[in-house]
This record gives sequence, C-alpha cells and structure tokens, in this order.
Amino acid sequence: MADEIRAEMVANVWKIVAAAGAEVEEGDTLVILESMKMEIPVLAESDGVVAQLAVNEGDVVQEGDLIAVIE
Repeated sequence: MADEIRAEMVANVWKIVAAAGAEVEEGDTLVILESMKMEIPVLAESDGVVAQLAVNEGDVVQEGDLIAVIE
C-alpha cells in the first residue's frame, strides 16, 4: 500500500533530501520546507521506496498538496 505524504502548511520547498527511487525508513527526511524563515522537515511515515516525488526545489506548496508517495 502506498503512503501519500502531503504538505501540512503553505511553504517553499527549500531542499530535496530523498530522490525518487530512494529507499527510506520511517522518520527519514524527504524534503525540507521553509516558512517564515523556519526550516520544517517532511518525514517518511513508513519504510519503503520513494515512488514519486511531486515537488521541486523552489516550488511553493499549499496545505494538502502532494509532496511524495512511498510504496
């Protein structure tokens, strides 16, 4: 079953840490968002492989936007 990782707030995608195809464990950082000069890590919610990365560095995400899919 795939886990969809979604943005919890409006923010800029500051840095991509895990690329599509990367193996991740629960708690690993996928991307780092920036909002109001604060860095907010977006973490993997389960072990698996990053099947899709739906953002690029510099993108602006809205609350609920898809960031990644982990299978």
